[in-house]
Amino acid sequence: MISPMEKREVIQGFSLENASQLTGLSVGQLRYWDRSGFFIPSVVQENRRLANSRIYTFRDLLALQVLKSLRMDLGVSLQHLREVKDRLCLMSDNEWNERRLFVLNRRVVFDDAAGQRQEVVSGQFVFDIPLAVVRRNMQDAVEHLSRRHQGQIGHSDQSRGVAHNRKVFAGTRIPIDAVRAFIEEGYSDRQILDEYPVLKPSDIRMVRQLGPQAA
Repeated sequence: MISPMEKREVIQGFSLENASQLTGLSVGQLRYWDRSGFFIPSVVQENRRLANSRIYTFRDLLALQVLKSLRMDLGVSLQHLREVKDRLCLMSDNEWNERRLFVLNRRVVFDDAAGQRQEVVSGQFVFDIPLAVVRRNMQDAVEHLSRRHQGQIGHSDQSRGVAHNRKVFAGTRIPIDAVRAFIEEGYSDRQILDEYPVLKPSDIRMVRQLGPQAA
């Protein structure tokens, strides 16, 4: 019997901007991965200039989240990630709930056993990525996608454990100083909003009003 969440996965599609917000990959990175053929969304139009020409499925988002962690946190090569990506995209729901990934020397090992692993000869520990946690976290992120309230727009927030305690835009995990860096590089408001679709013009206006010296 298919659960309500699984039914939602089947019928729900996510735009390029949604995928950026949910995975933490920038719009530019997702476009590059599409153009290079590394990761093409499940539903695409030949003319990528058209609105909604890239539609990602829930399973696309899961794979992107894992690939981002492997590439940016653990330094796994893109060449090796192509093999990993093919495996991830073919996995069943049961496998996403039960399998774990292990990474040693920037190589990914698929395994269904739990617990920390250690390579016997070198004594190096294997980094462990439980796929069920990735799946659960993405489900939570999807549920919260539309929950940025109107009163949060144009305001900042600071909480322990969020973005290493840096000031962020209220209702997001986007650090204010990340947008300030774009401003200092001469990016227009439109270019910044393309990179961070969850933000609004009043958010950018707030940063400009705060000035370069504001904490």
